[in-house]
Amino acid sequence: MNNPFFKNHGPFKVSEILDFLGINNHDFNKNFEIQNIKDLMTSTENDITFFHSKKYKNIARKTKATFCITTEALKSELPESCNTIIVDNVLIYTSKVTSLFYPDSINDDFDETVNNINDTNFNDKVSYGKNVLIGKNVSIGVNCKLGHNTIIEKNVVIGDNCSIGSNNVIRNSIIKNNVKILDNCVIGKHGFGFFPFENKNLRYPHIGIVLIEDNCEIGCNSTIDRGSMSNTIIGENTYLDNQIHIAHNVKIGKNTILAGQVGIAGSSIIGENVKIGGQAGISGHLKIGNNVEIGGGSGVIRDIPDNTKVMGYPAKNIKEFLRNNK
Repeated sequence: MNNPFFKNHGPFKVSEILDFLGINNHDFNKNFEIQNIKDLMTSTENDITFFHSKKYKNIARKTKATFCITTEALKSELPESCNTIIVDNVLIYTSKVTSLFYPDSINDDFDETVNNINDTNFNDKVSYGKNVLIGKNVSIGVNCKLGHNTIIEKNVVIGDNCSIGSNNVIRNSIIKNNVKILDNCVIGKHGFGFFPFENKNLRYPHIGIVLIEDNCEIGCNSTIDRGSMSNTIIGENTYLDNQIHIAHNVKIGKNTILAGQVGIAGSSIIGENVKIGGQAGISGHLKIGNNVEIGGGSGVIRDIPDNTKVMGYPAKNIKEFLRNNK
């Protein structure tokens, strides 16, 4: 499920996409209509995708996309059914194509559609504090509470029995049942995605959402960025302490606990029943297995298999770490 809130301005013919990118040296059916841009795993025969790193070659070999933005060095990893659009910088060109399909996803200005909750149909359905604002396309379940100065911007779904604290800003998010979001959180804004290009920084569109499953708690002053091409997901019964940053496309499994000031970089996958100590950092595009324990202050720069305890920088097996630091 990609963002159900941004409008897809497609379909576009291949010729239109190539002209938009300034590319004219490809020989295939340029009248073919592309419906959407998606990642390698979720794309269908009607979509265009992108492939920028050998780390994803196993997924690339199985993609169903008819067209893929990639490099000369990587194109051999794709199936024969996939037509390749060869570029020198995959992510920049992918950003451009995404902006073509979803032009409203680039900027993330404040929501001008919000109204005071007293002027909406939520004023007699939820318990709320002072100065609460609600945007368009918002749904809130039964028995929910909204704290002082909280802004539920456009495109938010909140389930039943949720408690949203004070001074929160939430947009482009689906929050399921029995979720607690404590004070001063920002959820669903775009992530830190941009690329230096032609002496300026090119902002990457973020068309994903934040999905917070049932029975989660999000601590004070935490930030959860919405996904770029896929969704940022907080699994069921997962608890985040205060001052935590979850970057775009991160997937956290159920029953996981993150202590204060943990940071997880973009597109990393955290398994189930994981415990991460305070001030630990997880680099991007990593896979952390199930039942993993990561000691406080650790720096994780490579994948960690299931049922492992690690600590230190770079994070290593905790027995080795303790032996080397007696």
